[in-house]
Amino acid sequence: MEIVIAGAAGGIGLAMVQEVIERFPHANVHATYHKQPPNWQHPNLIWYHTDITQEEQVMALGEQLEHVDWLINCVGMLHTEDKGPEKNLNALDAAFFQHVITVNTLPSLLLAKHFTPLLKRSVAPRFATISARVGSISDNRLGGWYSYRASKAALNMFLKTLSIEWQRRVRHGAVLALHPGTTDTPLSAPFQANVRPEKLFTPERVARDLVGLIEQASPEDSGAFWAYDGSVLPW
Repeated sequence: MEIVIAGAAGGIGLAMVQEVIERFPHANVHATYHKQPPNWQHPNLIWYHTDITQEEQVMALGEQLEHVDWLINCVGMLHTEDKGPEKNLNALDAAFFQHVITVNTLPSLLLAKHFTPLLKRSVAPRFATISARVGSISDNRLGGWYSYRASKAALNMFLKTLSIEWQRRVRHGAVLALHPGTTDTPLSAPFQANVRPEKLFTPERVARDLVGLIEQASPEDSGAFWAYDGSVLPW
């Protein structure tokens, strides 16, 4: 089994690496990082220094592999050191908006483009991306967070569209959008004050939940938007 995990240096990403290695001891895991590789190694793990927002680097990564069974994209951002989610329209900044789209939406497009030929060789390919419930248009009742919501809504539309193409090209595969819940990572750290303790999940718990969903998915589930507990979220 050959598994690619993009964005594996983050809290959820590294937990996903560790979970699949524990769950599938014979699998080979190919994990990407952007800046510094995590200080975690395993005989079945290969680290790749890759900027997933750059198409030539995504293409180069794909050219190093001959076969992929699962691709899991954990790349994402919510805030930078000096900018966070917008509380109102006046806070909208064009450069920040474009940056959020580039990180949260573009990588899945590039990964799908260059890895679908590899995934087609698998008997049960899976293409899964970490999304977010706030990307649901029909579930949006609070407003705000313009850039993040838009980036995840665009991501969801891409994944749904990809699943339709896979019905023709990769009929035995499944495309999944996954909502991890609020996870105790640097991404959510500034926004945890109002989260009930039982709703703030560890990366390890999230990895177990999400890998379990990917493992149980079938081609009939392709195009699903699932929460960590298996419930179906509205688009």
